[in-house]
Amino acid sequence: MSTFVQSLRLWFAPERARQEGETPDYRFSLANERTFLAWLRTALALIGGGFAVDQFLPDLRWGVRVGLALALLAAGVLCALRAVNHWVRCEQAMRRGEDLPASRFPALLGVVVAVVAVAMVVVVVFGWEG
Repeated sequence: MSTFVQSLRLWFAPERARQEGETPDYRFSLANERTFLAWLRTALALIGGGFAVDQFLPDLRWGVRVGLALALLAAGVLCALRAVNHWVRCEQAMRRGEDLPASRFPALLGVVVAVVAVAMVVVVVFGWEG
C-alpha cells in the first residue's frame, strides 16, 4: 500500500499511530492539537471570507468576485486538509523521537492570502463597477 494511502488511513484511525514508538509527553501532543485547531480556525476564516466576498459584493464584476471567492474557498479547503495531515505527521514524528516535519504550506498560504488581499485593495481603490 502506498505511503499516501497509509497516511490517509491514519487520519481516520489515530489509534493506529499509537502502535508505533513511545508515548510523547502529553504537553507536546496537546500543543500539536492546539496547532491543529488553529489551522482549522484559519480554514474557517478563509471559507467565511470566500462566502462574504461572493455574497456581499454583488456589484463587483462577476469574474473578479468569483475568482476572489474561489481563491479564498480553495485556500480554506487546503488549509483544513493540510491541518489534519500535519497533525498526523507531527504526532508520528514525536512518537518516533524524530524531528518534526518541515512544511512549506504556511509560506504558500501566506502568499495566497497576500495576493487576495492585494486584489481586494485594488478593488477598494478603483471601485467595483459591474
